[in-house]
Amino acid sequence: QVQLVESGGGLVQPGGSLRLSCAGAKDIPRISFMGWHRRAPGKEREMVALIGNTGLTNYADSVKGRFTVSRDSAKGTVDLHMNNLKPEDTGVYYCRVRRADVGDYWGQGTQVTVSS
Repeated sequence: QVQLVESGGGLVQPGGSLRLSCAGAKDIPRISFMGWHRRAPGKEREMVALIGNTGLTNYADSVKGRFTVSRDSAKGTVDLHMNNLKPEDTGVYYCRVRRADVGDYWGQGTQVTVSS
């Protein structure tokens, strides 16, 4: 049974940095892409950053230039490096893994709070 586990969330001041990690995808076959979504308080879940098998990335406009997504296919992990964090980045961050023939796997989420 697939279980994606996120780590690295927490409380950080504006302008600070965090790194989120997601583990558990090592044994998932036929992965199309991996990445991160988030749900801010009172808002719907939105895509933050995705990375494909070739390393091609896609970012939400609001995080371009500040966030970097990376993956280690051998380990089955995907990370999100977040710099220059803003209060509007606050939310629950979810790891997502798309298996081509089945659909999406999701993690349980990790809280990120940006506040002074």
